[in-house]
Amino acid sequence: MDFSPDEPQEDLRALAAEVLDREDDPDRLRRALADTGITTARQGAVGAALVLREAAARAAPAPLLPALALDPLLDPADEAAPATAPVPASGPRGARARPDGPGTVRIDGAAAGVPHADEARTLLLPVDTPDGPAVARVPADAPGLTLTPQHTGAHIPAFRAGLDGVRLASGGLLTEGPITDGHATGGAARTLHLCTLTALTATAAGALRAALDLTCAHVRTRHQFGRPLAQLQAVTMRVADISIASRALDAALLAGAWRLDRGDPDAAPVLESAALLATEDALDALHAAQHLHGGLGVDTAYPLHRHFATAKWVSAALGGPEARLAALGALACR
Repeated sequence: MDFSPDEPQEDLRALAAEVLDREDDPDRLRRALADTGITTARQGAVGAALVLREAAARAAPAPLLPALALDPLLDPADEAAPATAPVPASGPRGARARPDGPGTVRIDGAAAGVPHADEARTLLLPVDTPDGPAVARVPADAPGLTLTPQHTGAHIPAFRAGLDGVRLASGGLLTEGPITDGHATGGAARTLHLCTLTALTATAAGALRAALDLTCAHVRTRHQFGRPLAQLQAVTMRVADISIASRALDAALLAGAWRLDRGDPDAAPVLESAALLATEDALDALHAAQHLHGGLGVDTAYPLHRHFATAKWVSAALGGPEARLAALGALACR
C-alpha cells in the first residue's frame, strides 16, 4: 500500500517549508503560519506529521508540536486553542480526578514534560478517574495549576504541570474522542497518546532528515588524503545506513498517521513501531552522522548538534526503546 502524501498534503508540506524558510523571527513565524492556515486549519495526522517534520528539520522557533498534534481532541469551534499536552501522554498517569460535588471534579497530581505550556491556553492532561483513564481540559489560568520549567537539552521548552485541587466542571473531562462520520474515534486518553506518538516521531524524523542532508553535504566537500570523503567506501556505507534509517522512520510515521486519520485500530502498533525506530535506529543514525563530521559534529554552534539534541529529547520523552518495546508487547498480548 502506498502511504505517500496526496497532492493537497504535498502542497501543505511545500507551503510549510516555504514559510519556515522565509521567517526566522518567532513572532513573524507564528503570524505567517496562522495567516496561511497551517496552524489554524485541520490538517489531520498526516498533514500534522508533514508540517512537524519540516519544522523539526529547521528547529523552528514556534510551538508547532502541541499546536498541530492535538487536532483530533479539539472541537472545531474550540476557542481554547492553542493547547498542549505532556509527551508522551501514556504510562502511569500522575494526576487523579475525583468527583467534588454535583457536576464538578477535583484534580490533584502532576504531569511532566508539557511542551510550550507557558504559551498554551488549555492543557490536555491524562488523568485517572474512578471510571478509568480520561483527559482533563485544564485552563492555563485555573487556580491550583502551577508550571515549573524542565530542562530538555533541546530548543523545545517543557514544563511540569502541578495540580493542587484544580476544579473543573464534569464536562472538562474527555472520555471518548471526537465523533467522525457518526463513530467515536476511540478513548480520549488513547487518542491523546497516539497523537503525541505521531508528533514526537515526526519531530525525530525531521531532525534525522536534516542531519542526513548536512552529512551528505559535508562528505562531498570535506577532503582527506587528497579526495572527498564521499569517495571512501566506508564513508558511503555509513551515509547509506543513515539514509535507510531516515526512510524507514518516514515510512512507519506516514503509515501510522494514515491509519490514525481513518480510525484504523492498527494505527497503535504501527505508530508504536515508528516510535521504537525513533528511539533506537534514528538515534544510532544521528550518532553515525556525528562521527562522520569528526570534531565538527560535537560543536554546539553547528546545526548538527541541535538536531542531535532534539532527537535525544524525543527518545527520552518516549521512554527509550525499552518502553516502546514494552508497549508493543502489551498490544500484542491484547
